[in-house]
Amino acid sequence: MPLVQTRGAASAQGFGEFAQASAVPNYIEEVFSCFLYSGNSSTQTITNGIDLSTKGGLVWIKDRTTGSSLRHQLYDTARGATKSLQSNATDAEETYANGLTSFGTTGFSLGDFIRCNATGYNYVSWSFRKQPKFFDVVTYTGTASAQNIAHNLGSTPACIIVKKTSGTSIWSVYHSSLGGADKFLLLNATDAVDSAASLWNNTAPTSTQFTVGTSGSTNGSGNTFVAYLFASNAGGFGLTGTDNVISCGSYTEGAAGTEQTINLGYEAQWLLIKPASISGSWYLYDTMRSFSQTNNRYLLANSSNAEASTNDYLFKPTATGFIAPGDLFTPGTNVIYMAIRRGPMKVPTSGTSVFSPEIGLNASTNGLAFDAGFVTDFLIRKYRPGVSNIPAVSRLTGDQALLTTTTGAQYTETYASKWDSMLGVLTGTAFNFSDQIGWTFRRAPSFFDVVCYTGDNNARNITHNLTVAPELIIIKRRSNANSWFVWHSAFTTGNNLELNSTGAPPYANGNMSPLPSSSVFSIGGTYPDNSAINLIGQTYVAYLFATCAGVSKCFSYTGNGSSQTINCGFTGGSRFVMIKRTDSAGDWYVWDSARGIVSGNDPHLSLNTTADEVTSDDTIDTDSTGFVVNQVSATNVNVSSATYIGIAIA
Repeated sequence: MPLVQTRGAASAQGFGEFAQASAVPNYIEEVFSCFLYSGNSSTQTITNGIDLSTKGGLVWIKDRTTGSSLRHQLYDTARGATKSLQSNATDAEETYANGLTSFGTTGFSLGDFIRCNATGYNYVSWSFRKQPKFFDVVTYTGTASAQNIAHNLGSTPACIIVKKTSGTSIWSVYHSSLGGADKFLLLNATDAVDSAASLWNNTAPTSTQFTVGTSGSTNGSGNTFVAYLFASNAGGFGLTGTDNVISCGSYTEGAAGTEQTINLGYEAQWLLIKPASISGSWYLYDTMRSFSQTNNRYLLANSSNAEASTNDYLFKPTATGFIAPGDLFTPGTNVIYMAIRRGPMKVPTSGTSVFSPEIGLNASTNGLAFDAGFVTDFLIRKYRPGVSNIPAVSRLTGDQALLTTTTGAQYTETYASKWDSMLGVLTGTAFNFSDQIGWTFRRAPSFFDVVCYTGDNNARNITHNLTVAPELIIIKRRSNANSWFVWHSAFTTGNNLELNSTGAPPYANGNMSPLPSSSVFSIGGTYPDNSAINLIGQTYVAYLFATCAGVSKCFSYTGNGSSQTINCGFTGGSRFVMIKRTDSAGDWYVWDSARGIVSGNDPHLSLNTTADEVTSDDTIDTDSTGFVVNQVSATNVNVSSATYIGIAIA
């Protein structure tokens, strides 16, 4: 089990550096957090950017390391800190003074209770903040006769979870996809859907209230209850207030090998799955622990079991939802789900919140290999003083790496390819990375996105979540060997490049037409010209970059033969620069501030070659608006009348 690294008190890792809109927009990163941490058997504060004390909400904690009696722990502001319920048990509310000790404006604090903060244990916390059209929590006292319970969800709840707090009782679950207001499931059990008019009084909830009947599990006389209410596709988020961030729905399980795509209109980061028409557990997935194209780590809401891992029957996030595997449950089963949108939704205003060049660490097994200081989605690393390949790995593809220097298919990478950290990238094998440079990226609107898709030989659009038209797209076939495909907005149609080559355009095995938009990029479908980006049955990954004011700049320029300033609109200069000549052969040169962008010689590496770092030339210099290119024969990045493309990050 990878060790979750924290730097001192756990932190929100850059949430505060994203732009705050001046009106009232709501964003998923303000109301939901999946936060990983390691226990310390003392006290610690989890700073995840969620205002629980002012706004109210729920914190759900589970030990990942072991099972036994280490149950799920649910704390909410309606009942108060220290009051715990266990989703996998029927027990009444319990009070632990050393459990979750307080709710804060940016997270919550913990005592030394073993179930949520013991040394040697790794934990996951899911925080749900109260917010109209997302989540609400209410408490009430039972009457044993039908009563309406008011809520502030601001929309009709699609899922309601009720638990008696004053005594032993089942966890009653209403879900809009069960087929009626008399239907229910048990969160603490594997039972299939059942019917009883007494739970919800056979009355569907409304945007202002839900109804409980005569059942002792939802309305026993004199007993106290808590209800967690979840919205579905109610809008309320984003700049326009129309974006959805939570969806409750269902699908019919397919036969073996028949994956099906569930369209949510957004990429999922958290998923709760339950087979409803047959017996089966409540599966919990999230992208922090591993909800990827190649591996799932899951917990069971109805069980105290430790986290389990699988490479089979995978749920996979897509740019528009998720893929459900066939034959995980009996074909024909009605499967219900609750999904939450991936964040952040805000546009970054600081390059340091989404990119960091890092000299590697001397890492123990499951230790931090590259400390970005934020949740990392993509890493490229290179051994500096000697010949070596250059692995590129992403959270979306798990531990599968691609080499920028070759045409090879993806392979399983054991070094620096573990993602369950709030700070950067972990290693699965003890290794000293101090002779390596790592370029770490975080996905964010207007800056960077990652998309996985499967080719089909048909010209079509691929949806992305960059929110602006990408200006640099890099695509690699994952399942088999093929050159890397690179498109830049400075190119005319058909003039593409290979990342693994020094060659000039055109690279013929793919085309990007029509031009990308703020929601899609287009891939051609004529074989063999499409082999690099759209061959039938082959899997691909695409990395998309854009110009983001003050953060990144996708640029092009014409050389002048001496020295010139490339103005990127920055105020503190560039911390990363990649340049490629396009009218003639030339390397994919990379400079960064971790190794040095100074007025003298600057170390550089090339993404297309295994060669060691070069430190003997002064190709680029600093400038507050971006950087300066000098014409030196070693790199030839400013030859008179030559053309160049690249990207810089502040």
